[in-house]
Amino acid sequence: MNSKIMKKIFLLIGLLVISHTSLAQFNNYSNGDIVNDFTVTDVYGNTHNLYNYTAAGKYVYLDFFYSICGGCQSFVPIFNELYDKYGCNEGDLICISMNSGYDKDAEVITFENTYGGTFHHAPAISIDGGCESVITDFDPMYYPAVCLIAPDNSIVDSNVAPYDTVENLEAAFPSDFNPEVLNCTIGINDLKNQINFSVFPNPASGGELSIILHNQTTAKIKIFTILGKEVFVTFVSRTRQKIYPNLNKGVYILSIETKNGNRSKKLIIK
Repeated sequence: MNSKIMKKIFLLIGLLVISHTSLAQFNNYSNGDIVNDFTVTDVYGNTHNLYNYTAAGKYVYLDFFYSICGGCQSFVPIFNELYDKYGCNEGDLICISMNSGYDKDAEVITFENTYGGTFHHAPAISIDGGCESVITDFDPMYYPAVCLIAPDNSIVDSNVAPYDTVENLEAAFPSDFNPEVLNCTIGINDLKNQINFSVFPNPASGGELSIILHNQTTAKIKIFTILGKEVFVTFVSRTRQKIYPNLNKGVYILSIETKNGNRSKKLIIK
C-alpha cells in the first residue's frame, strides 16, 4: 500500500475519536467555495463533466473512496441507494463515486460488485478514468468523504455527517432543493447485461490495443473508418485481450458485438 493511503488511514483512526460534525472533510474546499471543473471517465467508459451537470441545474453528490477502506465498503451501498432513489442520474441529483487514485478499473468493478449492494450502482471513477487530478484538487482528509455541489458550482456541504443512512445524506439538501423521487429507467438487472467495455490506450500511437470486457466474456470487435468502411474484425474470448489492428493515423469507430447487442466508441490513432 502506498504511503499516501497509509497516512490517510492513520489520520482516519485519529479522527474517529472526534465528532465528524465539527470537521470539514477536504483540505482544499470548504462550504461556499467554488470548485474547479473536471472531466472523468467511469469504469464503463462513460464521460462525466462537472460543469455540464451543474449548467443543467443539477446538484452533484461526490463520494470519495478506495477499495480496501472498511468505511467505504460500508458506505457504498448507502450511496448507491441514494443514486437509485433519485433516478440513476436521470433526475435533478447526480451521484458520482471518485476513487482515491489507488485503484484501477478492475479493482473498482470488483469493489462495486462485492460491496455495492442490490441497488443500481453510481458511476465510479478509477485512476484509469482520471480520478487522480480530482483527488489532488479536493484533497480529502479521510475516506470515505462526501460533499454536495450546487448548480452554481459552490459546495453546499463539505461536512456531510453522519452518512450512515440515505436520510442523513438527504439532510444536506438545501431547503429549496427537493429532487423528485424517480424510478430508474433501466431494470434492476440491466447493469449486468449492459455492453460495457474499455479500449486502451485511446488515443493510441501504435498497433496494439487492449480490450477489456466488463460485463461479458466473448465479443466480436469491428473497426470502421468514419465513412463506414470496415478495416478490422476479430473475436475476443477473454475479459482482457490485446488486438493488433495496425491502423493508419485517423479517427475510427470501434464496435463491439455481443449476445446483448452492439456498442461503439470513437478510436483515435495519432
